[in-house]
Amino acid sequence: MSEIDAFKSTVETFIAERNLTPTYFGKQFAGDPLFVFQLREGREPRMQTRRRILEAMNAAQETAA
Repeated sequence: MSEIDAFKSTVETFIAERNLTPTYFGKQFAGDPLFVFQLREGREPRMQTRRRILEAMNAAQETAA
């Protein structure tokens, strides 16, 4: 599995486990309400963007725990 595929899988799992809408996730974590939809269509965010989103997701998990 490529790094971008792993990122996409992580995002989809995060959304599903928290019952979030793709629009909400995009607004909260990427600052772009279309982010998840574009990701599903093949968008490949830069490494810096992926890292920032993963860090925000990790922070959200720690806060929820």
